[in-house]
Amino acid sequence: MSPKSNQISITLVSFLTYFILSSMLAPIGILSGAMAEHFDQSITNVTKQFSWLTGGILIGAVIALFIFDWIGLRKLFIAIYALIALVLISFVTVDSLESARYLLAFVGVGSGVGLAGAAITISHSYSEDRKASMLVITDGSFSVAGFVIAWTATYLVSQEFGWSSTYQLIGFLAATVAVLAALSTFPNIAVKEHAARASPWPISVWLCVISLFLYTLGQSSMLFWLPNYATTILGAQSGQAGSLIGQFWLGMFFAQVFVAWWVLKVGVRRLVLIASGTTLCGSLPLWNVSDIEWLIVLAMLWGFSNLALLKVILSFATEMVEVPGARLVSLLLLGATAGTAVSPYVTGQIVEWTDTKTILIFGSGCYGALFILMLGARNLNPRRSRTTI
Repeated sequence: MSPKSNQISITLVSFLTYFILSSMLAPIGILSGAMAEHFDQSITNVTKQFSWLTGGILIGAVIALFIFDWIGLRKLFIAIYALIALVLISFVTVDSLESARYLLAFVGVGSGVGLAGAAITISHSYSEDRKASMLVITDGSFSVAGFVIAWTATYLVSQEFGWSSTYQLIGFLAATVAVLAALSTFPNIAVKEHAARASPWPISVWLCVISLFLYTLGQSSMLFWLPNYATTILGAQSGQAGSLIGQFWLGMFFAQVFVAWWVLKVGVRRLVLIASGTTLCGSLPLWNVSDIEWLIVLAMLWGFSNLALLKVILSFATEMVEVPGARLVSLLLLGATAGTAVSPYVTGQIVEWTDTKTILIFGSGCYGALFILMLGARNLNPRRSRTTI
């Protein structure tokens, strides 16, 4: 395989990794009804079982901190995604909800490790002037999967193919990842990892880790409770309230396409501060506007105003060190994953103590703290981004 073809292949592996994870999460609300009927359980009980999937993703992010000391990227992608493919395709034989949750946990762990592997692959395969753009495009793959798989799951369930058919299709995608990985050559991160440990991480890197935690916690605070706020406080219809989330992801997708180009013009160092500010400003009207029609429009604008901030912060952090090792990339993703993992409990407690408007204000507060941390990280950063053109 020529160097150019090989780079295309490993980039496709990275994109499909994000696509598969999103495909596991996006259809949960669509499949829960069919699963409840199949297993003769309540929808509430079925939905709770997906915490095994999200919990597995968090465990996988922790494992990713250490696993790259023992196994290379190529072997990891082959082993993990071949096993994920077998598990997902075998869902058709699952006859109990308990068995399904254990399999979901396994897929979650594998996906958590694979997600880190994909980010590491991109970080080590592209120069600094293109790395941020490629990392943003991986998030675009995540968003596209949300649209495509949600529609696919809806169709398959309506045609009575069964709840497992959607995950079986995802299983074939996982098998494709394993095959592509087997045919490709990945960056040798072992040598680079040794060099990466030669110097300690600056304080600005740790500020980025905390910022990623705040970003996903703030985002979850908004996404989990904005529909409830719309129905209970603004008196919106359930359809209008539900559309708020779709509008957000639509705006997020448009932003990811835009930022993949724009970051090459303005550079990561400027963009990280711009995106932090627009994310904060975009969240403020969500708990200050009382007209549901305006709120639907503002939800999409808020999604766009995020400007792919998660991957922009990740790229910014990797440019603070001479060699962005696998452990650094894994730690950054762990910060983001941890924010998502604790958000159901944290936001639920805040709502229980106060109300749904307060949790939206809390989300904006997370973004405000993030903006301050990014100001500090920029001032403390010992290296200057080379991405500005």
